[in-house]
Amino acid sequence: MADIVPFPGALRRPADPEPLWRELLGEQLRRRRHDLGKTLVQTAERAGVSPQYLSEVERGRKEPSSEMIAAIAGALDSSLLDLTSAVAAELRSTNVPASAAVSASRGAFALAA
Repeated sequence: MADIVPFPGALRRPADPEPLWRELLGEQLRRRRHDLGKTLVQTAERAGVSPQYLSEVERGRKEPSSEMIAAIAGALDSSLLDLTSAVAAELRSTNVPASAAVSASRGAFALAA
């Protein structure tokens, strides 16, 4: 049976992968909507999107365009700048260094002899 030998310098994946932008965006949108006491339907109507679409955005399932993000932010009496700044601040507060996430995303390779 062959042994698997990892390439030198191959990094293991971090225990907690770096969060995805769309997931943090969705959490921020839902938090703001709840803080305002608005329902999903009310916010979706005001933003000009379907409640199903807004739900998927809030759950981090959809990758909305900047126009959609701006429309939803406006429906929540916020601006695109305020919203994206809040999401960026959450990203900065994560404990996963960017270099580790980039290295891990390349994957580890191994040769079988």
